[in-house]
Amino acid sequence: MTLPRSLISAGPLTLAALIFAAALTRVLPHPPNFSPIEAVALFGGAYFAKRQWALVVPLLAMFASDLVLGLVNGGIYWSYFASAGYLMVYACIALSTVLGFGLRGKVGAGRVLGYSLAGSLLFFILTNFGVWAFGSMYPHNGAGLVAAYVAGIPFFQWTVLSTLLYSAVLFGGFELLRRQNPALRAQTA
Repeated sequence: MTLPRSLISAGPLTLAALIFAAALTRVLPHPPNFSPIEAVALFGGAYFAKRQWALVVPLLAMFASDLVLGLVNGGIYWSYFASAGYLMVYACIALSTVLGFGLRGKVGAGRVLGYSLAGSLLFFILTNFGVWAFGSMYPHNGAGLVAAYVAGIPFFQWTVLSTLLYSAVLFGGFELLRRQNPALRAQTA
């Protein structure tokens, strides 16, 4: 059986390798919410020519890193897979990938900065809403929703910082690779 050429060409493999490497950094010690989640999604959305790969690769990479975290952290982490929070994070990955489609052919430092901030805000809004809507930590009323968002503010700084850092590494690193390797210059897969 031979794989389709689009699956084995240098561009898609390079993108996937960068995304999986970034996702696996979640295993390293880090502050709460300091994660490549949004950057990986934006990056995939910006560079994979085929939208299905742009959605699938970041989701698979994050799932692989979740499995590794589950193995490393055991029961503490396995309960996460059964939570609504898990689904909210994956919804954020998909939505941020779609957001990344807006960067296609228009990647620049200012645009990546803006999209990274927008992705971080999207993550903050959706995941804290999910904690309120599907959890039992906060009453299901307006005051409870406000409390959920206020409680999430200290974590938001780490989401923003990590998204900015990982976006700089992914987008900047890929641009450097593209300058050295002509096969990566075209939009990739």
